[in-house]
Amino acid sequence: MTTDADPTTADATADPYAAPGRETTEGTVYTVTGGDWDDLLEVEHDDRIVINMGPQHPSTHGVLRLVLELEGETVTQGRAVIGYLHTGIEKNCEYRTWTQGVTFVTRADYLAPLFNEGAYCMAVEKLLGVEVPQRAEHLRVLLWELNRIGSHLVALATGGMELGALTGMTSGFREREEVLHLLEFLTGLRMNHAFIRPGGLAQDMPEGWQDKVRDFLKVMNSRLPDYDRLLTGQPIWRQRLEGVGYLPVDGCLALGASGPILRSAGLAWDLRKHMPYSVYDQYDFEVPTATEADCFARYRMRVAEIHESLKIMEQAVTKLDELGPGRVMVDDPKVAWPAQLSVGSDGMGNTLEHVRKIMGQSMESLIHHFKLVTEGFHVPPGQAYAAVESPRGELAVHAVSDGGTRPVRIHVRDPSFVNLQTMPAMSEGGQVADVIAAVASIDPVMGGCDR
Repeated sequence: MTTDADPTTADATADPYAAPGRETTEGTVYTVTGGDWDDLLEVEHDDRIVINMGPQHPSTHGVLRLVLELEGETVTQGRAVIGYLHTGIEKNCEYRTWTQGVTFVTRADYLAPLFNEGAYCMAVEKLLGVEVPQRAEHLRVLLWELNRIGSHLVALATGGMELGALTGMTSGFREREEVLHLLEFLTGLRMNHAFIRPGGLAQDMPEGWQDKVRDFLKVMNSRLPDYDRLLTGQPIWRQRLEGVGYLPVDGCLALGASGPILRSAGLAWDLRKHMPYSVYDQYDFEVPTATEADCFARYRMRVAEIHESLKIMEQAVTKLDELGPGRVMVDDPKVAWPAQLSVGSDGMGNTLEHVRKIMGQSMESLIHHFKLVTEGFHVPPGQAYAAVESPRGELAVHAVSDGGTRPVRIHVRDPSFVNLQTMPAMSEGGQVADVIAAVASIDPVMGGCDR
């Protein structure tokens, strides 16, 4: 009579998932647990080693898995495995009204939520055939550039963290807190704002917003030179990034890359300049470029773009002062909700005056309010494509309507999804340690990639 071995005393190598010499589609798997390198080297095998990097590794931003084939320290093949953060954002939009869809798309690229909202709302506005008030357009530009600064600061901070420049990380997140504080003051939330709505904005700016923005501009302009002293001119930082992750302009175009990746290769392609949307054609700013096409050039692009965004924000405040008070939502009661209301004590835009009117004075107003909130507004049948220049490149939304109160289809052209295709081209032939620098310079946000 035989009995099964006690599992507590069984050899760890008996584990079918960790057994040495296990055959997989990638080849033989060798498990190294420490102290057994001699045993591993005695086994006959070729010099090819396949390793997983992620999805827990910091350089993969949490939820990206890289499968790397190595010969020694050299990467011979790299593949990105995505889908770990899939949330069904696009599909969920089909089961919500056009206004409710904003609260879904804002969570895609969560470091640049206002760009998601802007592209989505621009597509809906094309279908509606409405024109957004000028005050709302300039406020959108102000919020977009503020959001761009915050996103680039995260790219600098996480890039520094992944490469060991921890002071760069703490400085980047310190400045990003300034951005988030201002966004919270202007929109009510630090992120996932749902502030840009079809037809305009959820509400106007709070009292004293100009002073807050000018204070922010003063702080950022005083602190940005520190990054040149801390990183740009730092010999170790330069040696770690220069010549690493090289991807020339023809490679960028072949792979569909956009944003700082494309501009670091010498092509000054920026939708704000070359396919102007909103009121960007009324603003004076430059499109920074470089020709080195490496990780250091992409770092420099983001620092330069922060300077340009600060210039645009300053111009936006001046233009809004000249423009004076005005509407921030289209003057159409069938679309304009809840932007036509002021924020009340309930935090949802229902002032006491409005509640008093719809509850006690006008049954028609109550019915209209109820239908607009629960059912939503009808959008004429058709399809529209709207693109914006997000911090990572071309971000676009393709919206399809059948004339109902919900989208038939919402598709997001997310730059992180497209730009990730550049990882193998940047990494193959280089050192495994340089994969971290290359991925950091791509600055992917997996919420937008997987969406």
